[in-house]
Amino acid sequence: MRQKLTRSMILIIDESKNDPQGISPKGIDDVYSYHYVLHTPPIHCSDSSCGVFVRRSLTALLLFAAVFFVYWSADSLRFLPNSSSSSSSSTSLSYVFPPEAILMEDSEEHSLEKVLKDIATEDKTVIITTINEAWAAPNSIVDLFLESFRIGDRTRKLMNHLVIVALDQKAYKRCLILHAHCFSLATEGVNFSREAYFMTPNYLKMMWRRIGFLLSVLEMGYNFVFTDADVMWFRDPFTHFHSDGDFQIACDHFSGNSLELSNRPNGGFNYVKSNNRTIKFYEFWYSSQDKHPGCHDQDVLNIIKYDPFVEEIGLKMRFLDTAYFGGLCEPSRDFNQVCTMHANCCVGMNSKLYDLRIMLQDWRLFMAMLPALKRSSSYFWRVPKNCSLGSFHHPSASVMVAGQEDSTQLYIGKSRT
Repeated sequence: MRQKLTRSMILIIDESKNDPQGISPKGIDDVYSYHYVLHTPPIHCSDSSCGVFVRRSLTALLLFAAVFFVYWSADSLRFLPNSSSSSSSSTSLSYVFPPEAILMEDSEEHSLEKVLKDIATEDKTVIITTINEAWAAPNSIVDLFLESFRIGDRTRKLMNHLVIVALDQKAYKRCLILHAHCFSLATEGVNFSREAYFMTPNYLKMMWRRIGFLLSVLEMGYNFVFTDADVMWFRDPFTHFHSDGDFQIACDHFSGNSLELSNRPNGGFNYVKSNNRTIKFYEFWYSSQDKHPGCHDQDVLNIIKYDPFVEEIGLKMRFLDTAYFGGLCEPSRDFNQVCTMHANCCVGMNSKLYDLRIMLQDWRLFMAMLPALKRSSSYFWRVPKNCSLGSFHHPSASVMVAGQEDSTQLYIGKSRT
């Protein structure tokens, strides 16, 4: 058996040397392999052990041939013409041969569900904001937004539950520099990087993209506080949410009754619990854009809040008091109560930046005062300034501690009515 096996090996090599079809070794590596096999000393073994050796060698060769055939077949499919059959074949093979288009943000480590799980509170509540390149630029909106958390009254801890959703790659890269929890939500074929002016097509797409994204968060089972990045956080707002509310939203104007549908809601700040009612409501809200083309999400909300469907699904809608959740439309009157202030009723990023910086200065001065002084006096915001509307004026009863243009002073006087 030993001699037979040796002769077989040599016979195969001798035949390849004289092969007229040219299968003899050509390259240096092939010559080396040829030389190695040709001079391999005879294998000394018993009949039984050699039988095992041969069987194992044949098994390995067959396995290699099968794998090579599958790979060759799959690779050759790329050259078939497009058809329904070739499409389905390509889809089925994608599980074996992953496409090159798998990006880092699509991996488990960067998936939305993982980000939400990492930041959620015990009751699965997260805080969400969105930014694009314009709002993420250095010394821009997002810097002021994060600064408000740092200088607010016990708000710094809330940053652990905040995810910044970037609408383009430059915003995502800037977010990674500024904050621990970021998520990339780039939309194919749409450029959200530049400032989206109010009611332009890009602005409308951005607003509706946001509603669709928040629907996905609800479907994953997470409650959320959505906040525009031009909302400054000065106090923990959770103690002022209604315990029985499914959908709670801030207002441009608050009537005094949290149940009154005549309140003018503002989509820039809302608290939503994840349940069947809110999921159905967000589906209804998102689909309503088709019935009201050219309207943004807030205008559509003002229409559908009266729709019988909202009552049919049993949604408990609440409107948040501007005493706690104010804005430039209707500022919070009491520094001792304010939780958030929104740069609403303001068009243009430069105007927002100017007034937001003043707003943060006002808050810093208030926080630096002695507790007794905070409680004994009424302080007014010095904004809006560049965001001023024709119908909004500072009360004449208010006076300045220093000159009107001194940006380091607060209004002191009687409470606004």
